[in-house]
Amino acid sequence: MKILITGAAGFIGFHLAQRLIREGMQVVGVDNLNDYYSVELKYARLEQLGIEWEGSCLHDLHQKSRKYDNFSFIKCDLSNQESVESLFSKRRFDVVINLAAQAGVRYSLNNPRAYTSSNIEGFLNILEGCRHYEVKHLIFASSSSVYGMNDEMPFEVSHRTDSPVSLYAATKKANELMAYTYAHLYGIPSTGLRFFTVYGPFGRPDMAYFKFADLIKDGQAIDVYNNGNMARDFTYIDDITESICRLISRSPQLDSRGLRIARPVSGKEAEKEAVPYQLFNIGNGSPVRLMDFIEILEEQLGMEARKNMLPMQPGDVSKTWADVTDLYEHIGYRPQVDLREGLQNFVDWYKEYYGLPIHAKQEMETG
Repeated sequence: MKILITGAAGFIGFHLAQRLIREGMQVVGVDNLNDYYSVELKYARLEQLGIEWEGSCLHDLHQKSRKYDNFSFIKCDLSNQESVESLFSKRRFDVVINLAAQAGVRYSLNNPRAYTSSNIEGFLNILEGCRHYEVKHLIFASSSSVYGMNDEMPFEVSHRTDSPVSLYAATKKANELMAYTYAHLYGIPSTGLRFFTVYGPFGRPDMAYFKFADLIKDGQAIDVYNNGNMARDFTYIDDITESICRLISRSPQLDSRGLRIARPVSGKEAEKEAVPYQLFNIGNGSPVRLMDFIEILEEQLGMEARKNMLPMQPGDVSKTWADVTDLYEHIGYRPQVDLREGLQNFVDWYKEYYGLPIHAKQEMETG
């Protein structure tokens, strides 16, 4: 099986590529390596996959891995129509996993065009590639942010998602609609995943847990929004990659009568439609209070944080909580890593990556 992973230098894309490579899949990774956050971290991820770089530059824009015979990487911007068309025509993928996107809720308030270029135009080019080159399964990243101001908990896929509170959320909802349209018009089997606060080693520096670790390490105060009255459905990266791997072979195919083989999960009305499309929440299913999260992080870093208690920021939501019953029934897997274990894994990686000899609270405070 030949698999394309877009956003392969990103957090989830890197971990997924590593997992599929080790399972013997033929994997091609693409990424535009933009500077939304540390490019050095993206290169460090690629180095783990056997891609060579030096001085924040790739040795080649198209490289075979020096560690894995079944992986290659191409620097490519998905908003470039010709580049994406060439990629699909030369490679002929069986499965496409689209994880590339301009991420970040708050960044979208000041940089809106970055989101339409990457998340709308780039995704359209992916859909066109799947259409013209007979991709057997498209798996694409959506986001829990599509639930917007919905206060009906836990979030179910069938809930209304027509009140996004950021442009980022609006583009992810648009991706869901675009994929449904292509599944309806051209029969592309498509699976959308609404991710809920993914964390772990090699994570994104713009995420709260990573920012907190940076500030605590440097003895600076952390900003705690909504006065700490926030909750998130934190999901460890290994549970995410396991779920995606199980979904690859469970595409929403149709039988000879035009009826969906996979159990539909996008609302009761979807059961009446012969469209090879499915949509899942992908999360832990158990929200954690932000203050509880901070306490565990402080404990594992060995240092107490100074806290700036602040009101809610524009574009943010107070709570996320995924109903993941449909996904668990579909793939037969529930998350295995609890928050304490997952954060310990992150902190262990963080200390090693940044060369921090952190052993005890007292040593941190005096060193």
